[in-house]
Amino acid sequence: MSITVNNPSILKNISEIAKRENKSEAKVLEDIIKKGLKDTESKIPEQLILNKDTYNPNHERLMGMAGIAKHGKPFSAVELVRKMREGGHDIP
Repeated sequence: MSITVNNPSILKNISEIAKRENKSEAKVLEDIIKKGLKDTESKIPEQLILNKDTYNPNHERLMGMAGIAKHGKPFSAVELVRKMREGGHDIP
C-alpha cells in the first residue's frame, strides 16, 4: 500500500518524530494511523447505556450459564407452538 501526502509540513513533522523517537518513518506513520483509528471509534457515553451488561457482556459468565435449563425428554418446539395456538394449554 502506498500513501501520497501532498503537504510537505506533514512529511517534515513525521520525519522529525521518527528522528526523535529513533524509529523509521513508516513505523511512526503506522503508529499515528493506529492512534487515530482508536480515537475515532464510536464511543457511546456511559449515561446513554441502559443495560451495561448487554452492551459489555461477560462471555465467561454467559458460557457458564449455558445448559442451565434442562428438560427431561426432547420435544419439538414447532409442535408445542401449534398446540398452544390451537388452545391445547394442558401441555406437559
